[in-house]
Amino acid sequence: MFPKYDVIVVGAGHAGCEAAHAAAKMGSKVLLCTMNMNTIAQMSCNPAMGGVAKGQIVREIDALGGMSGIISDKSMIQFRMLNRSKGPAMWSPRTQNDRMRFAEEWRLALEQTPNVDFWQEMISGLLVKDGRVRGVKTGIGIEIESESVVLTNGTFLNGIIHIGEKQFGGGRTGESAAKGITEQLVQLGFEAGRMKTGTPPRVDGRSLDYSKMEEQLGDENPEKFSYLDQTQPLQTQKSCWITYTNKEVHQTLETGFDRSPMFNGRIQGLGPRYCPSIEDKINRFAERERHQIFVEPEGWNTVEIYVNGFSTSLPEDVQYKALRQIPGFENAKMFRPGYAIEYDFFPPTQLKLTLETHQIENLYFAGQINGTTGYEEAACQGLMAGINASLKVQDKDPLVLQRSQAYIGVLIDDLINKGTEEPYRMFTSRAEFRLLLRQDNADLRLTDIGRKIGLADEERHQKMLNKKSETAKLINDLKQKRFSPDEINSGLTEIETATITEKISVEKLLKRPQVGMEQLKTIHADLKTYLEKYSKEVLEQAEVQIKYDSYLDKEKQMVEKLSNMENFRIPPKFDYLAITALSNEGRQKLNKIRPETMGQASRISGVSPADLSILTVYLGR
Repeated sequence: MFPKYDVIVVGAGHAGCEAAHAAAKMGSKVLLCTMNMNTIAQMSCNPAMGGVAKGQIVREIDALGGMSGIISDKSMIQFRMLNRSKGPAMWSPRTQNDRMRFAEEWRLALEQTPNVDFWQEMISGLLVKDGRVRGVKTGIGIEIESESVVLTNGTFLNGIIHIGEKQFGGGRTGESAAKGITEQLVQLGFEAGRMKTGTPPRVDGRSLDYSKMEEQLGDENPEKFSYLDQTQPLQTQKSCWITYTNKEVHQTLETGFDRSPMFNGRIQGLGPRYCPSIEDKINRFAERERHQIFVEPEGWNTVEIYVNGFSTSLPEDVQYKALRQIPGFENAKMFRPGYAIEYDFFPPTQLKLTLETHQIENLYFAGQINGTTGYEEAACQGLMAGINASLKVQDKDPLVLQRSQAYIGVLIDDLINKGTEEPYRMFTSRAEFRLLLRQDNADLRLTDIGRKIGLADEERHQKMLNKKSETAKLINDLKQKRFSPDEINSGLTEIETATITEKISVEKLLKRPQVGMEQLKTIHADLKTYLEKYSKEVLEQAEVQIKYDSYLDKEKQMVEKLSNMENFRIPPKFDYLAITALSNEGRQKLNKIRPETMGQASRISGVSPADLSILTVYLGR
């Protein structure tokens, strides 16, 4: 009934979609298995993509040749560049999306990708022989063979949904949990754990009073995620809104605490620290009189509203009463209550940096199965798992992104070397080289790599090369172009920056905090004519490189110093247990994670500097 596949992807969420697309585009024959074809790429929680550090990840996915940026652009209803008031390392793109259109665009993209087949059914187990995965087994007993398998099960592995004192099995509201895989993997020697996440109630937008809320507009000049020209910035946008909880809301919520699965012990899994439920917020931050609520439309035409900031597992009657005490929500009609969901995950220290498991060859994990939270974190793992599964089937070298190359590299390195005891979320603070890993230069960092592995196409590669050469030309020209005091002093006075007493290069002017590309256009007509030849993207890239050149150089020097450790490789079968001079914890952690380089070993929690010195001596022998 089925041919033998190169890659089988289990689960069609954000991780599964990216894995299937990447592997297929690289030439592998792919089967994407999902329990419901109608929920491919479902935005299970908020209808948005990107945000702080997450927006950088979406741009990196796009730069490599993935689809999340393009799909986000095609379905966005609002665009905002967050943190514009801070330095460029912090700028983070975010889109509000049409939930139904997002899922539709992903499904259409996959259906139009050669080499992707689909199968709708629960996968209940893996076919494993001689320590290697050989395929999957479906719920009705069909065995489908493959060279590799990528598990992207999301919250479905033995998922349990909690609403107050009610609990029932499910991977998402209205959808069944997946059973069998966890039990088999544990029998095969894997360690499993439980995590928890949640979602807020959805309400009828027609029943809200927006006059009592603050309007949150999109950017005046919206941008987009994808570097390609096949998507365009929005011409019109939908507003979001902001309101706040109050003491009355908090008091009402507290009346349900005795029936809350969060507080009475029914939920065992740890929830996300940085996206807590509303009951967790008012319990942990009792001194705060209010909490922000973001009122987010679910699409262009639907009236459904996502109540961001009100994630909860309290009883539905308590949710409803408390909601109606929020300003603007006095007459709110609830479409469905919020809920918490517990699910199985597998500590990611059991993986290689390629996301292949140590225990079973050619088996890859991506997304929430690794203990992460967020669409973007899942999507980039799916992309890397799909890439590496395809490369391995084709007997090619794997792709591992370094911490200095991408936020994707930081995320995977953190997971494998440090593990996680709570849902992992990406932040800019996790990246030590964040000035190098900006959202504006993801294509310059990664598109060459995407092209070499056969994922990024020639159009994308050529566009990146043009941007690179135009930026270099512009920077060089600005170094050469010089103006005398009588040519530009009046213009400098108008933009409220110091006048000059001798000729100065435009590059030096641009280093001033008060001067950007837009200000340069006002100080001299010839300069305005020249700069208008370049795209906004090139102008921004040149400005960042000129203004921050000394800081960028420092980070590049740090990367070069650390590269020696990254290039110091450790033999795959090195016997750490035989080195009695290592600390007990260091020996155990090294043996469990089995780092590939000294650089990776240095980042493992529990491996001390003394352990590294001892290891270096033994490896030197």
